[in-house]
Amino acid sequence: MKDQNLFRTVSYVTVVSSMLLTGSGCALGDSTAAIPTVEHFELERYLGKWYEIARLPHCFEKGLDNVTADYSLRRDGKVAVHNSGLKDGKRRCVKGIAIRGGRPDQGLLKVSFFRPFYGEYRIIMMDPDYSWAVVTGETNDYLWILSRSSTIRKETLSAILKKLRYLKFDVSRLEYPWHDPALSETEIPECGTNTDSNQNTQ
Repeated sequence: MKDQNLFRTVSYVTVVSSMLLTGSGCALGDSTAAIPTVEHFELERYLGKWYEIARLPHCFEKGLDNVTADYSLRRDGKVAVHNSGLKDGKRRCVKGIAIRGGRPDQGLLKVSFFRPFYGEYRIIMMDPDYSWAVVTGETNDYLWILSRSSTIRKETLSAILKKLRYLKFDVSRLEYPWHDPALSETEIPECGTNTDSNQNTQ
């Protein structure tokens, strides 16, 4: 009986760990390891607020609109991550941390909302002036198109989608969250670490 209970405990921990590492276990696509991340990356320029323009659907972002991600440098050199969005008229938010996942000039981070588990944050496309970026995870069923503003030029979006099709992302499944430009910063509450069970992020 003890051995059986131990097996169940180990199996449960293994399943939960796998779900956390792959984004709540919502899906599992093909590896993105062969897709290069951006070079000459400057973390300091990447910090600040980003608006989510488009995403591949996942359970942890289901029904979320007005989605933003804020990145700031902590005193210990790690990056503070603050993701938030609106669902059913209520603000949902979650905090995490990010660390470099490769060379300092490589667009590769590792993000955690449930320590000690980290997932890859791979920046695979980015405008030279850091006005937009495209992020994926360890598999190609994770994808976010981000912008410094709540809108993006149609020509720019079309070019991004064309490149993503070439990289074998299923852009036909992309969701485009609604953004209310009138929403003020004062409406975003301070949230503690892991305030939502839903996690991952841009």
